[in-house]
Amino acid sequence: MNHSPQGRTPGWQVSLIPFALLVVLLFFVIKHFGSGALDGGSQVALLLCTGVTIALSTLIYHTPWKTIESAIAENIRSIGTAVIILLLIGAIAGSWMVSGIVPTLICYGLKILSPKFFLLAVCLISALVSVVTGSSWTTIATIGVAFLGIGVALGYSEAWTAGAIISGAYFGDKVSPLSDTTVLASSVSETPLFTHIRYMMITTVPSFTIACIIFLIVSLLHDPGEAMRAGEFSDALHGAFRISPWLLLVPVATGFLIYKRVPAVVTLMLAALMAGVAALLAQPGIVAAIGGGPSGFAAIGGGPSGFAATFRGLFVTWYGDTAVQTGNAVLDPLVSTRGINGMLSTVFLIFCAAAFGGAMTGAGMIQSITRMLTRRISGRTPLVASTVGTGLFADMVTGDQYLSIILTCNLYKDLYKEKGFESRLLSRSTEDSATVTSVLIPWNSCGMTQATVLKVPTLEYLPYCFFNIISPLMSILVAATGYRIYRTVKGPSASSER
Repeated sequence: MNHSPQGRTPGWQVSLIPFALLVVLLFFVIKHFGSGALDGGSQVALLLCTGVTIALSTLIYHTPWKTIESAIAENIRSIGTAVIILLLIGAIAGSWMVSGIVPTLICYGLKILSPKFFLLAVCLISALVSVVTGSSWTTIATIGVAFLGIGVALGYSEAWTAGAIISGAYFGDKVSPLSDTTVLASSVSETPLFTHIRYMMITTVPSFTIACIIFLIVSLLHDPGEAMRAGEFSDALHGAFRISPWLLLVPVATGFLIYKRVPAVVTLMLAALMAGVAALLAQPGIVAAIGGGPSGFAAIGGGPSGFAATFRGLFVTWYGDTAVQTGNAVLDPLVSTRGINGMLSTVFLIFCAAAFGGAMTGAGMIQSITRMLTRRISGRTPLVASTVGTGLFADMVTGDQYLSIILTCNLYKDLYKEKGFESRLLSRSTEDSATVTSVLIPWNSCGMTQATVLKVPTLEYLPYCFFNIISPLMSILVAATGYRIYRTVKGPSASSER
């Protein structure tokens, strides 16, 4: 056990105690609270484990409180932008629905997308949009929500559709040069960006191809008789909303902002504002009714009370609960939104996860566990497998993919150099795990966000996120074959490599 002026570093056995406790607590929380686990139970579990981590490190190993406090503060600081984006996504979810943008996308999608190729089309389109935008979160919060409604209309389960959306969105996010995770992994590992992207294709393309084949087979086997709901859904949406191609100008303008590389916060804020204006122009009656008034432009011109009702309705569209009655019991829950309020439980959980991850990092527990995992590493396959495992473990402990990418690259950077492997192998192995598996963990910021946006619990869509599941396994498989994995000049002999 190490000693230093900063205190002693816990061994890996002790370091596993808070994590093991978290797994046990979350098991019982999810079992007893179900879909309500995010409303407080999961947050309490994370805070309890944070307390245990702090108690172990300060009382037994004499780690200064300042060290842990600084690590927690740094974790929370690093998620600031993500939290703002999350709140703006909530505003977009409400305004794009009430304005009729999402209903319009659903109606047109029902005419264009064939039930026999639906899941494959969803996966491919989500991938294309995500490559262009560089953001899985934006892709899922916009066209992903529309696809979910179309899927229900065509008789697909929400879990299958969510799996196709997420698989495509995270493929695009992973290989796009505009993606922050892609840029982060390449920069932290000291790998040129496009070198990193090209090298990822070796594992990413086969993983995505397998996922697409699965979605194609399931789509072909889908019973077309269930697609009869599509006509009912379209009629109900036309009856409740004003469906117009002009509403598509908002997503087109949003796409243009993304193309011009306008910062994500600015793009999302403008997307919400444009949708608010569209709601006033296209759905004035709905906006006024949400605010408790009579209807639309008549309300606005009918005096202070009418204007106040419309004003309240617009703001509620961005931040509060909205429920538009379509006359279809299956469709009504899909067009209801919670706006920014719906994201608050997720935001609280992200802060709690950041506190737990910071405490584990400040106490040296994550580093201790990683050292244990890497102690007997010799060949390329164990090295890549350990990197992949650490990325997944970091996603589970820190609750944030950005922290996981930074942590994994920093922990293994010197080891890859020592073993004589190129940095691009490290960057690829990190992305194959930390980036894509984050959405599969219920308490990770990605898992929480997508479950909230799509209204499908993480553990329900997890089995159908084939790309995200296959990617880490493909990374290890390719390492075992040795395909295009080279030693650097300074590295040791590869004669015993495996």
